Amino acid sequence: MLQRGVKTPKLSWADRAILSALAWMLPKDHLRHLQLIVSPRTLLRWHANLVRQRWAYPRRTPGRPRTAQPIRALVLEMAKDNPSWGYRRIHGELTGLEYKLAPSTVWQILKDAGIDPAPRGAGQTWRAFLASQAKTILATDFFHMETVFLRRLYVLFFIEHGTRRVHLAGVTAHPAGAWVTQQARNLLMSLEDHADDVKFLIRDRDAKFTAAFDAVFTAAGVRIIKTPVRAPRANAIAERWIASARRECLDRILITSKQHLRLVLSEYIDHYFTDRGSECPCRSPGPVSWAS
Repeated sequence: MLQRGVKTPKLSWADRAILSALAWMLPKDHLRHLQLIVSPRTLLRWHANLVRQRWAYPRRTPGRPRTAQPIRALVLEMAKDNPSWGYRRIHGELTGLEYKLAPSTVWQILKDAGIDPAPRGAGQTWRAFLASQAKTILATDFFHMETVFLRRLYVLFFIEHGTRRVHLAGVTAHPAGAWVTQQARNLLMSLEDHADDVKFLIRDRDAKFTAAFDAVFTAAGVRIIKTPVRAPRANAIAERWIASARRECLDRILITSKQHLRLVLSEYIDHYFTDRGSECPCRSPGPVSWAS
């Protein structure tokens, strides 16, 4: 009747300790009265829990301890102030400051903050690299033009890769090696101080470009780069200008003489560079005339 009418009492840890001590002091024939409250199995379970709590290590968050907030802030500050740095560069800087941190930890901090740990496009791009190198490159080539009297004239020109400025070297009906060499000397004299900025000259393997022609530029510290055989695309900027000059100017005019051709090309070159500037058609892809 007692078990049916009285609910199981809620014992505190002090109650459990007292009952556990009394259980060892009571005679065995009186233990059955203690079972009205707890059973021997419960006493053993209480003891096992006490032993486990006594010797168990304090509970902590699983995994490695979290990085200190000042270090995390320093990592993010380095990444924002130096967009080109990856996680390994930042880890090296932290090591120099005597912060002990694994590279993987730096990587995780950057990723959690939404920053690319290994930026690929943060360095110098190919476009920027080629643009900086283009200022030192000069290209040259020949093209011919038929006059109204069916006389063939040859035009020698030079073009700067950086600015697309065209230099009309000369127009002749007989492009001998000595004449070409003299035009090279005249070009370097006209460039004056700007000639020191030229480091490379691109030309094809035409026989009109003799060893004396190359020697003029080599003496000025310019390296001669010869295009492969039958590879006009290796000198694409010069070939593209030839296509523009033919399509936009020479194909629309009947040339009568060498002086006439020089005058027409001089006017076109001024228009080409002044009016179009950086938007000149030689910067855009398109059909190229391979006549040279």
